[in-house]
Amino acid sequence: MLVRIVKMSFEPSKIEEFLANFETVKTKIRSFEGCNFLELYRDQNNTNIFFTYSYWNAEEDLENYRHSELFKSVWSKTKPLFNAKPEAWSVDKIASLK
Repeated sequence: MLVRIVKMSFEPSKIEEFLANFETVKTKIRSFEGCNFLELYRDQNNTNIFFTYSYWNAEEDLENYRHSELFKSVWSKTKPLFNAKPEAWSVDKIASLK
């Protein structure tokens, strides 16, 4: 399993536009083949900073998503809203406690 974390910083005036778009595409992203989990987080102190956190079966599944028409559509609407370059990490889960 691959865990993908993406940090995005938005122009404050563009946050509502981002959230509205995320609301329309979140189920499509979560339903993409190989995606098993998707969450969106917002920083408590810097409220224009958001993180997506997703689980993928394998790196190949994430790459298939990143080259899909769905991703291209999502990214084309999201990218112009940024006020800083996004950052992304693909990580392996080492431990999980419930």
